[in-house]
Amino acid sequence: MLDTPPDLSFAPVRTPAPATLNAAQIDHYNREGYLTGLRAFPPSVAEANRVIFDGLLAGLGREGAYAINCYQARAQAIWDLCTAPAILDVVEDLVGPNVICWASHFFCKLPGDPKHVPWHQDAAFWHLAPARTVTVWLAIDDADAENAAMQFIPRSHDKGALDWRASEGGVLNKELVDAERLGAPVTNALRAGEMSVHADMLAHGSAANLSDRRRCGLTIRYCPPEVRITDPVWARGIEAILCRGTDPTGHWRHHARPRGNDVSPENSPRNLGGN
Repeated sequence: MLDTPPDLSFAPVRTPAPATLNAAQIDHYNREGYLTGLRAFPPSVAEANRVIFDGLLAGLGREGAYAINCYQARAQAIWDLCTAPAILDVVEDLVGPNVICWASHFFCKLPGDPKHVPWHQDAAFWHLAPARTVTVWLAIDDADAENAAMQFIPRSHDKGALDWRASEGGVLNKELVDAERLGAPVTNALRAGEMSVHADMLAHGSAANLSDRRRCGLTIRYCPPEVRITDPVWARGIEAILCRGTDPTGHWRHHARPRGNDVSPENSPRNLGGN
């Protein structure tokens, strides 16, 4: 594997007979780069998801708010969310019948968290080609403008790689240059148990959470098997799950459902040389 310049072009979804989404929703995803307000879990399950996350976070302290990253093959509770049929039904209509989950990350903005997530394109941080990842953002808590819900810049996903610069004081170390020129942002307001999906080149970010309410969401990254990891060092921290269908490529290392829920730093796959 060689780290080669990735194909960061957007490929419109062509699903002639979607099973869960409708044609208007797929047209919206292709045109705007995202879908939002999709109900994944009823309120009772959303509350159970919150209890699970609270349990995972409890042993990590405040410093663990962003630390539960890429444990999908090491923590059973995260595995179960990543493979939930209600989520995969939507994802399959966007990526096809063969679905791989290659990453997950809890983004937990605690009350009064001064960190912002700068405007960025996800695929700019990854060593994958082509850019065909769909990200699910599953709301663990209610998310709105007051507690720093994620924002999208619609129609920014088909512009290729945008200029970026180093960023300080945020969750990420780089940000897009003059992202505001791309258009007016929309707030991705979600109730707990709802989810959004967005293309990996869509510009998005979030402000500091200056409210007295927590804002937590689980991001889950899905792609078809044809997507390849281009950097062997980065690949060491990637532990994939074959969620549906088959993987005829043999490129990905797939992992079985884990036992237990160890999300300690010592059990992090990032210790193996991930991103």
